[in-house]
Amino acid sequence: MTELLQQVVEGLGSGAVCASLALALVLIHRFTGIVNFAQGELAMISTYVAWQLVASGMSFWLALPVTLAVSFAGGMLVERIVIRPVRNAPELTTVIVTVGLFIFVNAMAGLIWSFTVKDFPQPFPDGGIDLAGVRVDWSTLGIIAVVAVVMGLLYLLFQHTSIGLVMRAVACNPASARLSGIRVGRVLMLGWGLAATVGAVSGVLVAPLLFLEPNMMGGVLIYAFAAATLGGFDSPVGAVVGGLVVGVAETLAGAYVDVIGADLKVGVPLVIILAVLLVRPQGLFGRAAVERA
Repeated sequence: MTELLQQVVEGLGSGAVCASLALALVLIHRFTGIVNFAQGELAMISTYVAWQLVASGMSFWLALPVTLAVSFAGGMLVERIVIRPVRNAPELTTVIVTVGLFIFVNAMAGLIWSFTVKDFPQPFPDGGIDLAGVRVDWSTLGIIAVVAVVMGLLYLLFQHTSIGLVMRAVACNPASARLSGIRVGRVLMLGWGLAATVGAVSGVLVAPLLFLEPNMMGGVLIYAFAAATLGGFDSPVGAVVGGLVVGVAETLAGAYVDVIGADLKVGVPLVIILAVLLVRPQGLFGRAAVERA
């Protein structure tokens, strides 16, 4: 039983990282209806910014808010320069554009920082605590706490601020919001900036675990897609819950299913995606789209 609980705790830690990137995917999809395949690469480039600041002598906790600010501005620029010109284009066009953005950002990171693996500082102390024989590392507790704080801040933003109300109005019906005098373009820029900021948190959390290199977010993005699919692409709460479930399921499958093991556990997100799309395409917390005849 203790071993099972240990695996669950480790799964929650890895799932929390996926949840933060899934949260960024959901924010973009809610505001624009776009599935952003470049979300992981935007998080990766933000992580390189944090690494560069730390390498130049800045403390990690000072570099973090600077990185988040840069990520926010970068996300808004991406919306304005790359996404807005194709906003009204067919869905396939925007998908191709985000895939192209994925390739471009990855290549740019390799050009600037090379593809050599780099160490990224661990923001949390070593060690941990023992709870009834279950070892819980400070890094695991820290990651879960950070994701909880991000989720809480997003809740306060969307539910208790005027800009949150405006952003929800644009997400629900951009045309009606525009007729009400809301500048939809600026709100969408804020949405992309916000998603890039949340994604940057994911990159900074996962970099000490995976080491920093331009391809580090590829696998995390697959898990984030599984989390968003499971929780629902229109539900921020679902993204977090989905991330935790995916993390625990992947860890337990790798530990207890001999056929899967450590080598094939990366296939667990694919199984989850297929199962959800076949049984409940809108996800656990999502709402099914209704079209009038």
